[in-house]
Amino acid sequence: MSEQLTYREAVRAAIREAMIADERVFLMGEDVGHYGGCYAVSMGLLEEFGAERIRDTPLCESGFTGAGIGAALGGMRPIVEIMTCNFALLALDQIMNSAATLRHMSGGQFNVPLVIRMATGAGRQLAAQHSHSLEGWFAHIPGLRILAPATVADARFMLAHALEDPDPVLIFENALLYNHTGNVPDDRDAIDIDHASIMREGSDLSLITYGGSLWKCLEAAEKLSGMGVSAEVLDLRVLRPLDEATILASVSKTRRTLIVDEGWRSGSLAAEIMARIMEQGFWTLDAPPTRLCSAEVPIPYAKHMEDAALPQVATIVQAAQKLLGA
Repeated sequence: MSEQLTYREAVRAAIREAMIADERVFLMGEDVGHYGGCYAVSMGLLEEFGAERIRDTPLCESGFTGAGIGAALGGMRPIVEIMTCNFALLALDQIMNSAATLRHMSGGQFNVPLVIRMATGAGRQLAAQHSHSLEGWFAHIPGLRILAPATVADARFMLAHALEDPDPVLIFENALLYNHTGNVPDDRDAIDIDHASIMREGSDLSLITYGGSLWKCLEAAEKLSGMGVSAEVLDLRVLRPLDEATILASVSKTRRTLIVDEGWRSGSLAAEIMARIMEQGFWTLDAPPTRLCSAEVPIPYAKHMEDAALPQVATIVQAAQKLLGA
């Protein structure tokens, strides 16, 4: 029997289950306790587990991320919540120069089993400082695993696998998905943190995406179907390490690909995926890989301008038609 939850409820259930299963697990971050989390993810957890395990922190991402690294080195299993991904830049030194490198620099003597969760993405009229999609930046860093759960099932079960990883795991939760509803399977092992997922089979082109853009691609694929185009939709799910085998298998089947990435075009994750397809799958292609990214501007506040800056269903359909020569 599957259970239906919102994305927000799924993340909360995952945290709660992890804390019940292992007393070393605790949650820390700004407003995670008394306020219940900026996005209400941790609502009720303080009352259930107490202030020792649901820890409100000062407004200092570098400080509390560093404390999380120290706790992980000391044998704990911390979940650090950073309110939005732009604030993670304040902890970038801790994440990149400490968490990601300590196993390597200690010759394998130390590892950092740390999970960092953060909201990402635009579309909420939060303007240029709170609408970033920086997961591609962090996916550049060796020593980290980068997850982007787009489905409620992934939101429910990826955390448990992340907590079992001996190295740091960053989970990017698209903020527009918190109210999204979906079914959750009974078996957590149906979800992993290693592989991409084919969300819709197709034969004419592959739409490769992740996070909040998954649902736009699925809607676009449905519209393309009405035009006689069979679009396969691939949810990356794991941004580092990329599941090259699934990507290349899809592209070799459809022979055309459009990568939809809410990050900015220059230096984007989409560019990396295109490069790997060209390096390893060039001879399977009938057309050059293409990409649809956010406009090269700070994300605007005005709704109509924000919408224009982001990949949308209509622009995905148009880009797919152009790729197919329609």
